[in-house]
Amino acid sequence: MTGEPTAHQRLSQARWALMFGNFTIGCGVMVVAGSLNDLIRSLDVSVALGGQLIAVAAIVMCIGAPTMAALVGGWDRRKLLVASLVWYGVGHALSAVAPTYAALLPLRTLSVLSAAVFTPQAAAVMGQLAPPEERGRSIIFIFLGWSVASVIGMPIHSFIGEAFGFRWAFGLVAVLSAGAAWWVWRAMPAGIVLPAMRLAAWREVFTHPVLMAIIAVTAMSGAGQFSVFAYIAPYYRQVLHADAAETSALFFWFGAFGLAGNLLLSRFIDRIGAARIVAGSLTLMAFSLLIWPLATSVVAMALLMVPWGLGGFASNSAQQARLGGAAPELASALMALNTSAIYLGQAVGAAGGSAMVAANLARGAGPAATYDGLHWMGLAWILAAIGLSVWAHRALQRNGGRA
Repeated sequence: MTGEPTAHQRLSQARWALMFGNFTIGCGVMVVAGSLNDLIRSLDVSVALGGQLIAVAAIVMCIGAPTMAALVGGWDRRKLLVASLVWYGVGHALSAVAPTYAALLPLRTLSVLSAAVFTPQAAAVMGQLAPPEERGRSIIFIFLGWSVASVIGMPIHSFIGEAFGFRWAFGLVAVLSAGAAWWVWRAMPAGIVLPAMRLAAWREVFTHPVLMAIIAVTAMSGAGQFSVFAYIAPYYRQVLHADAAETSALFFWFGAFGLAGNLLLSRFIDRIGAARIVAGSLTLMAFSLLIWPLATSVVAMALLMVPWGLGGFASNSAQQARLGGAAPELASALMALNTSAIYLGQAVGAAGGSAMVAANLARGAGPAATYDGLHWMGLAWILAAIGLSVWAHRALQRNGGRA
């Protein structure tokens, strides 16, 4: 006979369930970018209009993360997390059968509200479940779901979109959501209720120039990356003439180095310091964008994406650690706002890229010239983020490392 699971076993079960939930959320957030080639072809819309699906979703997640955090204070977290995954699954199932772009846009908008709820609330729950000596490792573990989604989700979406159509990629997210909801229901204990964040905490964050500068670094980094990344699938197809397998392989390659960067971060962040990790990560991304015109083949693009992959995910993770160290007493508000900044950056970058693509098309640019200038836009954002990050680090040093 087997007895009741131990506290350690229950914690392990919850960590794996929440990690898979984040993997599912990450796959859903990335599904449009991964299957964008077939989506614009099937719905007969331009690349610029297809990219607006990414921008609109990012805006919703940006506004939703802090708003929902303020509204769900008294909810049982087990029910809340399961409900968000069920909503995610239903939304992606309906999106898979949307007949037109006009029908898909509101469905996509409503679906991603779940992402604004699940990821920050999963982190808050893990902070409650795990003992102090395991709290940091447990939170990092569940965020690995996003990294794994970048390794597996993007290539799968790309391959499915090219081989079977974007609707099947959306359908896969619906199936994953159902599985994640069941797993979280089975693994999570009932009765976990967290208090709503205090209004005073929000006020202190919003009026602190250094903390807001660090959060702005996150937004600028996201804008720089998504100025290009939102349109990278059609870029691979139209400019590099990559086929479905090569496009999928490039996404897998990028995600693998993103995961490697996160693993290296967890090993060296205490030794090097979060601010230096952020500066190094941003510099790696800036280097990739600077030499972007040199990537004239699939192999050259794979080499170019190595620095970006190593820095992209590590930068966001280091930003979370940086904010937590700068003002631990404001961690809840800072994490929610930093999550919002990630999505804000994605929205700004995707929208800016859309405007540039539309302008190129309006002047009669051919397929190869449709994406001219995107990497320069992205580089400008990253360089601005580096400058602001250095200023914030020096300001904190003058205050003894605390906000």
